[in-house]
Amino acid sequence: MEEKTFFEYDDVKVTNSRFISGHQTYAMSNVTSVKAFEEKPNRWRGIAALLLGLIIAVNTVVVGLIIAVAAAFYLYQQKTMYHVMLATAGGETSALRTHQKEYLSKVVSALNEAIVHRG
Repeated sequence: MEEKTFFEYDDVKVTNSRFISGHQTYAMSNVTSVKAFEEKPNRWRGIAALLLGLIIAVNTVVVGLIIAVAAAFYLYQQKTMYHVMLATAGGETSALRTHQKEYLSKVVSALNEAIVHRG
């Protein structure tokens, strides 16, 4: 049977026989299911630092504002991470990580098509 490509972008490729993610290749014959997983960042440290900076700013404006601005920048940099989770006979593994939800959806959809095509 000829290999059919369902998705290809940069170093990610989904065909009916394999899933390539970076330098890792997974045999589609071993994949039993695919799902998307969303990992939200833990922001409590940034919020605590921001509040501490604002409290310090009451007494020492410059130092407090520096801490608050640094904490706000830290919070701004925190992004949700999305994972492609592959289930195989050996267990579940995170095969791809990205900050782009739409990109992840396309990869998961292509993997599901590859599983259906496999029959």
